[in-house]
Amino acid sequence: MSDVQKRIEEIEAEMARTQKNKATNYHLGTLKAKLAKLRSELLNGPGGKSAGSKDAGRGFDVTKSGDTRIGLVGFPSVGKSTLLTTLTGTRSEAAAYEFTTLTCIPGTMKYKGARIQVLDLPGIIEGAAEGKGRGRQVISTARTCNLILIVLDAGKPLTHKKIIEAELFSFGIRINQVPPNIKIVKKEAGGIGYQEMTPQTKGMNAEVCRMVLKEFKISCAEVILREDVTVDQFIDVIEGNRAYIPGLYVFNKIDSITIEELDILDQMPNYVPISSRDEWNLDELMEEIWNKCNMLRIYTKPKGQIPDYDEPVILHSAKNPSVEEFCNRIHKSLMNSFSHAWVWGRSAKHQPQRVGKDHELMDEDVVQIVKKAG
Repeated sequence: MSDVQKRIEEIEAEMARTQKNKATNYHLGTLKAKLAKLRSELLNGPGGKSAGSKDAGRGFDVTKSGDTRIGLVGFPSVGKSTLLTTLTGTRSEAAAYEFTTLTCIPGTMKYKGARIQVLDLPGIIEGAAEGKGRGRQVISTARTCNLILIVLDAGKPLTHKKIIEAELFSFGIRINQVPPNIKIVKKEAGGIGYQEMTPQTKGMNAEVCRMVLKEFKISCAEVILREDVTVDQFIDVIEGNRAYIPGLYVFNKIDSITIEELDILDQMPNYVPISSRDEWNLDELMEEIWNKCNMLRIYTKPKGQIPDYDEPVILHSAKNPSVEEFCNRIHKSLMNSFSHAWVWGRSAKHQPQRVGKDHELMDEDVVQIVKKAG
C-alpha cells in the first residue's frame, strides 16, 4: 500500500471517530481539505494535475460520435452488455461469469431522430478510483459522457449503489448535482475576504474558509458564498476539476424480484426499472435518457421546400436555445452571413414569424435561415 493511500485511510478513520458538532467543524474542515489534496495526488501524481487533463488521460480511446454520449457504469454481471445489445444492436459479449467485458464497447442508437452513442464500460469494483480492476480507465471515460447510466442488479443489495456513488465521487464526478454558487477571486495582496450572501447552516464559516484556503496554499483571495454550501462543495470549487454529470439509476433484472420489492425501489428518485433480457420498460428508459440530456429537435427548412423531418438538428439546453446557438450547431461561419430567420412552431407568435438571432426556440420548431443579400 502506498504512503498516500495509508494517509488517506488514517484521515478517514479519524473523521469517522470525530463527532459532528459546531465545536468540531474547524477540525473536520481541515481533515476534508487534507483528504481532497491527498486524493488528488493519488489520482494524478504529485503536483495534482486535473483528473480530466491530458496528463491524467487513462481513459479508453473511443471517438466521440452522434449527438450525445451516455456511459453504462456498474458492477460486473449486472447486464450492461445485454442492455447495450438491446438498445443499439451492437454485439457485446455477455456470459454468466464476471468481467466478460474487458474494454470499452461503443454502440449507437437512434431515438426521436437523435443519434446517441452508448458506451459499455467494463465492470468496476470497490477501490476502482485507486486503480483496482481498470477502475481509473472506466471512470475517466465516464467523465466524458453527457449522462451516466448506473446499472444495478435489482436482486442485489442497495449498498452497491452507495459503493458506485462513492467511487465516482472520489474521482471528481458529481452525479445529479449542479456547481455551487461560490465565487473565489485570487488576489496579489490583502489577505482573505469572506462574504456570505445567505446564512450558512452546513458547516461553512470564515474560520473554516481561511483554514481550507491555507491548506491549498491560497493566502490572498476574495470569497463570496451565494448559497448555503458544505465544506466539500467549497473544496470542489477550489480544486476546479469536478465533472457535474446527470445520472440515472437503471435497475436491471426486475424479472427476478417480487412486486413488493419493486414498490420499495419505486420510492427512489432518478430511477428506471428494466429487464434488458426480456426488453421490459425500455420505452421509459429511452424517454428518461432524452429528458436527462435536455435534448431538443429543431427541423431545418430549405427555401421553397418542405421541412426535413428525418434529420433534425439536436440541441442540448436546460433552457430554450437561441437561433444563434442553432446556427452555430450547423456551422460556426453561418452567423457571419445571417440576416434573419423564419420560425414555425410553438415558439412563434404567428406562423411563420420573422425573428432575429436572439429568438428562443422550442422543441420541434421548424427554422428557415435567410442570409444577407450579396
